[in-house]
Amino acid sequence: MSALPISEPVSAPAGAIITLLVSPNGRLRRELREKIVPPRWMLVEAQSGAEAFEYLHDSRVDLLLLDPMLPDLESTEFSSMVLERFPETQVLTLNTHTGQLVLGSTSPTPLATELSSLLHPQPSAPVPSWPVPPPALQSVMSARGGPDPGLPNVIGGSDAMRRVSELTRMVAQRDTTVLVTGESGTGKDLIAQAVHLLSPRHRHPLVVINCAAIPEALLEAELFGYTKGSFTGAVQSRIGRIHAAHGGTLFLDEIGDMPLSLQSKILRFLEQGEVQRIGGNDNLKVDVRVVAATNAALPQMVQQKLFREDLYFRLAIFPIRLPPLRERFGDVPRLAATFLARFAPHATLTEEALAMLRTHPWPGNVRELRNVMERASILLGNERELRGEHVVL
Repeated sequence: MSALPISEPVSAPAGAIITLLVSPNGRLRRELREKIVPPRWMLVEAQSGAEAFEYLHDSRVDLLLLDPMLPDLESTEFSSMVLERFPETQVLTLNTHTGQLVLGSTSPTPLATELSSLLHPQPSAPVPSWPVPPPALQSVMSARGGPDPGLPNVIGGSDAMRRVSELTRMVAQRDTTVLVTGESGTGKDLIAQAVHLLSPRHRHPLVVINCAAIPEALLEAELFGYTKGSFTGAVQSRIGRIHAAHGGTLFLDEIGDMPLSLQSKILRFLEQGEVQRIGGNDNLKVDVRVVAATNAALPQMVQQKLFREDLYFRLAIFPIRLPPLRERFGDVPRLAATFLARFAPHATLTEEALAMLRTHPWPGNVRELRNVMERASILLGNERELRGEHVVL
């Protein structure tokens, strides 16, 4: 059942929770419309703060779901006005990027907890990486006695990867800051995702920001947000990625490429748990767990004055080193079979192909292996066996 636009009156079933969704994001509204349904819930939609106030003046609202990216009002000002004028309405903030509820660090109300469970149900048990093994994995798995327990989406049963798995599971239950190090292509982002998925914060957002991919001039605004009029083009206030991760996890990828000018501000955020938007005087408290990753040698960068020593020690409370593929050759058959199952589900690996893969040094690590298997699946065509001639290194 579709949600009602703001212009239509709501005829709610007895006992239904009237929920007003305020967001200009059509995709976000569609996604939530499919989950918040009668008879328990009745969803009404508004695309702006003005539309929402128009409805609030005429009708009862139990819950208001607020997308901070309003086109006409600053979100904190809007929330304050709603709470002052309509104290019976509970305001919950949505993550603009993911649609997840931001419940914060204080104890959520029963209604907020119920809605969070509805929108983001917790699986009863961890989902295995391969619930039904594809044909390409059969021989490899039978030789090993079955699938590795491991981490979500992480393949590897070598001693080095088992140690990574053990450390990741140990630290996931804490709020400790984690620093994942390793060469490019080893899968550091997968470890960051595993830390989040295995943590008590898994129902809240995992917000990723690549410090190397965003120009220095824009990175501060992306991280901390800005107020309306703080610089040319700031036509409305906006929260940053740190604030968007409230209640969840912030993944700072390629932290070694963060400009020195921003490192002091990140350190302040880590130590005090608050952010200040560009052009603003308000210090916004945030409850965020931080995972950082880098392929750079940060201790050497500290010696060269390219990275702050105090920030390094603040990030490296719990370091996890991800080994390169050449240090875990025993994982190559399983990884190769996994990638082949993705690109050519009905194909199998021959011993000839496996022998070639086992002897390659893999300077590009797991990413290079993935690319080799994708290329091989194309050269394979309609054949059922992947042979040495299909492996181009």
